[in-house]
Amino acid sequence: MSKTTLNEGIRFSLMIVTLGVISALPSGGTAQETPPIFGDITISQKFSPDPLTVRGMSGGLVAGDKIAGIVDTSTGPCTGFVDKAPDHTIKLTNKFDYLKLQIQAPQDTTIIVKGPGGTWCNDDLDGKHPGIVGEWLPGDYQVWIGSYDKDKYFPYTLQVTEVK
Repeated sequence: MSKTTLNEGIRFSLMIVTLGVISALPSGGTAQETPPIFGDITISQKFSPDPLTVRGMSGGLVAGDKIAGIVDTSTGPCTGFVDKAPDHTIKLTNKFDYLKLQIQAPQDTTIIVKGPGGTWCNDDLDGKHPGIVGEWLPGDYQVWIGSYDKDKYFPYTLQVTEVK
């Protein structure tokens, strides 16, 4: 068995365990839909629910600056390690004057976003939680969530909001 296959198997196992733990947590008595894992999003202005959330596992074997094609952006450094393929694709059907992508995770994570108009990276928008905030053009955006250590994977939630 190759090392890559073994690493993918470990990542998949961690993801299954994490999903099991999350699904076993009490819901507080309210019916609530669990956000999808590694889901793609298509949104237009005034989307609902806001914030919109999807989940995933950060990390990978590829250096963030290799995926980004740049070491530093106006929103922060392209650090951490990610998978070759993006974790999410976000399709914006129209222009947003303000949109915020924010990661919540138990460990320090990073974010890389590639789309119309460029590439943006961040590692500490709010404490140790990365995010990208600003004006967004319509189109498809690829999103990678990274971990600081190569081949380390952590569960995260990606929140997308129009609320300032």
